Amino acid sequence: MRDFMQIFFNFVGFFFVLYMIGYASFLFLAVVVGTTTLHGAKRRNILKNELVEDYYLPVSILVPAYNEEATIVATIHSLLLQNYKLYEIIVIDDGSKDSTSAAVLKAYGLTHTNRPIHRTLHCHQIQEVYEGKVDNVPITLIRKENGGKADALNVGINASQYPYFLCIDADSVLQYDSLSKIVRPVLEDDNVIAVGGAVRPCNGTEIREGRVVHYGLPNKLLSCMQVLEYDRSFLAARILFDKFNGSIIISGAFGLFKKSIVISAGGYDADTVGEDMELVVKMHVFCRENKIPYRVRYASDAICWTQVPERFTDLCKQRRRWHIGLFQSMTTHRSIFGDLSYGLVGAVSYLYFLIYELFSPYIEVFGVCTMVLAVLLDFLNVPFMLLYMMIYVVFSAMLSLTAFFARLHTIDQKLSPMDVLKAIGLCAAEVSFLRFALAWVRMTSLIGYHKKKTDWGEIERQYINFS
Repeated sequence: MRDFMQIFFNFVGFFFVLYMIGYASFLFLAVVVGTTTLHGAKRRNILKNELVEDYYLPVSILVPAYNEEATIVATIHSLLLQNYKLYEIIVIDDGSKDSTSAAVLKAYGLTHTNRPIHRTLHCHQIQEVYEGKVDNVPITLIRKENGGKADALNVGINASQYPYFLCIDADSVLQYDSLSKIVRPVLEDDNVIAVGGAVRPCNGTEIREGRVVHYGLPNKLLSCMQVLEYDRSFLAARILFDKFNGSIIISGAFGLFKKSIVISAGGYDADTVGEDMELVVKMHVFCRENKIPYRVRYASDAICWTQVPERFTDLCKQRRRWHIGLFQSMTTHRSIFGDLSYGLVGAVSYLYFLIYELFSPYIEVFGVCTMVLAVLLDFLNVPFMLLYMMIYVVFSAMLSLTAFFARLHTIDQKLSPMDVLKAIGLCAAEVSFLRFALAWVRMTSLIGYHKKKTDWGEIERQYINFS
């Protein structure tokens, strides 16, 4: 029996070491590619080697909102500050129980209209439509029955007038040049059907008239660790996937899409909470199966500022929802896994998200529990285990810091000495303690899945002022 246990622990230990080496290697490659790309982009910007022609792609900005009274006006205000000439704003109130619509009507003086909206995509019943103009930018407010974010976005697509639409969360704000930068890949390549932007936490940052006037880390430790996590994710991994047209996630907080392809692919799926990933994978599949030349791009310099949860309970709700959405998307489109007809999306992207996103919480929690059990049964060299874990944490923390400071350098933002020390001190805690705490949350997220698979959960919002 003891021999069997020894073999079991040896096998689990070997697998766990390979798993962590694989993830660390991917993270290293992603950070190197990400920082190199950002450095090159900064040099081109200094040399003015970029698209400067006065071209504008007509864009409809969709803002789905459910109980977003605290943030909706600030979000719309940031959209009105864009240095862009051809866009409209469509706010979809998805049956809010608070004063979301009233806040918009009071702030912008929209008037009721009987404008008909053609139901190209299936959606819930529309109740009222309000329209108006602010600084020559058309604003539409649509009140509808509650049907979820995906349903609200389908309503916005039906109401939109332009060939491209951009979706942004109602608790987020754009920098003054974000719209002009996220459309640039489309102007450079007609085959681009979707573009993701960089999402950054706004907690601790002061923004006025669409410009960052002070950048600092949040006072709350949980928010600080999420800042490091976001910069690592949006800087490194997404730039790497962009290199081989392998992006299968565009954040629902900030993404640009070609409307005709989205409609042809069937629009957003209202039966999933991961509508952003599901749509992007669906577009990959549609274009591959219909032999349509296409690219899905990532614009690292197009920045959207969003609130991150400041309470651990809210963070758990968010990550639970993300993991359920990932599970839904990957099971729905599981046929592309390993299928070379879908290119590197099926061979590389799907494999990465399967192992290091969907299965990762189960692997990591099982690995930690197995190591603890091995220590208790005296099957493990404790000093070696601690040394290995320390090396892994230090290596991952250094890569996180590299991604974080590279992002700051390339967009010319400065941190106070206290914030620098805070970032260095918290990076190890984020890689180890927060990561494993959220691994447990993600691992248990599918318990009772069929009863709550479309439940978003309520997250507390803070009033924000970016004017």
